[in-house]
Amino acid sequence: MTSADTAQADGLQTNFDQLLSANGIRVNAAQRRRLAWLSARLGRAAVHQPGSVPARDHGVVILVEPPSGPAAEMLYRSLRADCAVVIPFGENPAFDFLKSKLTDFGTIGPSSDGPHEMWWGGLNWRPIAPEEGSRSDASLRVVSCYPRALGDDHAGTLREKLAEFQIAYDIVPIDTADGEQMRASEKSAFMLRMWEEHREPLLFIEADATLSEPPLLPSYLDCDVALHKWNRWEMSARTLYFGRSPAAEALLRNWHHIATAYPAVWEGYLLDQAWSLTSSQMALDTAWLPRSYHAPAEDVGTPRHTTVVHNLPTDNSDHGPDAEFGVAIRPARRACRSGGRDAMIVINSQAASNAAITVIMRDIATSDAREMAASIEAVTGAFAADCGGFGRLELALCPWQDDIRAAKSAAKSANNRIIEIAPWQTLPADLFRTVGQSRDAGSVVVMAGQRG
Repeated sequence: MTSADTAQADGLQTNFDQLLSANGIRVNAAQRRRLAWLSARLGRAAVHQPGSVPARDHGVVILVEPPSGPAAEMLYRSLRADCAVVIPFGENPAFDFLKSKLTDFGTIGPSSDGPHEMWWGGLNWRPIAPEEGSRSDASLRVVSCYPRALGDDHAGTLREKLAEFQIAYDIVPIDTADGEQMRASEKSAFMLRMWEEHREPLLFIEADATLSEPPLLPSYLDCDVALHKWNRWEMSARTLYFGRSPAAEALLRNWHHIATAYPAVWEGYLLDQAWSLTSSQMALDTAWLPRSYHAPAEDVGTPRHTTVVHNLPTDNSDHGPDAEFGVAIRPARRACRSGGRDAMIVINSQAASNAAITVIMRDIATSDAREMAASIEAVTGAFAADCGGFGRLELALCPWQDDIRAAKSAAKSANNRIIEIAPWQTLPADLFRTVGQSRDAGSVVVMAGQRG
């Protein structure tokens, strides 16, 4: 944020705290900063009341109850182009339909002080994007690499455009194991080297791309990481921004670690899993870049706006070949959230123990949004109060039986203890202590009781 933005955000801090507290909304520090950032640009934040139309002076509309289909349509039609919608309980699939009608701007991961995924979006990027033709004082370095076998001309156009726009860059050939093909481990290793050599935020752009204009949006958004999801769900590593933050570094290192362990897996899938892992462990502030930052060559000369133009067709030939991976995660990633087979939040305790416990929350598709949010807070709060000797908590939200089976299988393979609960169940204060003292390490503790 600029100094003016920070001053305005500071002035809004008390109002935000009062607004959130009065409506029972818990957010973490990164999520609160994003709310302040949006309000500083778009205007006053207000919690949306079901069935109402946002007031003209509401620049940030906070939604805590998932609307029905007709209500979502009414809300969508009533939104102004220059406002943003914020969903503080974005992990809940009940909000997926409304999200599908809007443009995804970003997701901020959970943490112990705010154990929810916050989604933010709107009608289009224009109100929060840099003005056309503007210049930015924010530091930025564009980096890229390509297989040495492709020759120096491979990145010639990108070099020329960066020089024209006076943007600092490092574009270098690298030795690759597969000739003219570059593995994700090689790309991420290059990114790590650039991270350690430079102090600016890094924007990776594939070397055979070109620019229609300076790529200012990622650094302007002041996020940890920015990337594009092709077809709204498949993460691409062709345009990839890392801010100078611990969360950004954690994502980069996780991506490299996973890519090194699975060299034959497509880079987008590896990036997806690194994102899921990092976002569950810290409040990763992710911006979902628009198509203009991942434009195929056919977009040039059409009414579509372009910034980064890749040497790609408009089909999916450049993307992941594993259809089964898409089936497992597509609905969740289209809604910019963790899925039933991911850990939504991972919390480490102060216990000197490697033992972990997985809590599987079932029946979330039939639970009230507030009920589900309160249950998430109850689980994380109980673990913070008494971890029962466990070193780590992993919480998975499972709407379907297939998700429950997958979560149990993953937990058992990691030798985790398992608790299965429903959002409407009351947790005993000593839940983790009781399970920790049980000697039946292979069991699944299913919370009993009927819904009232």
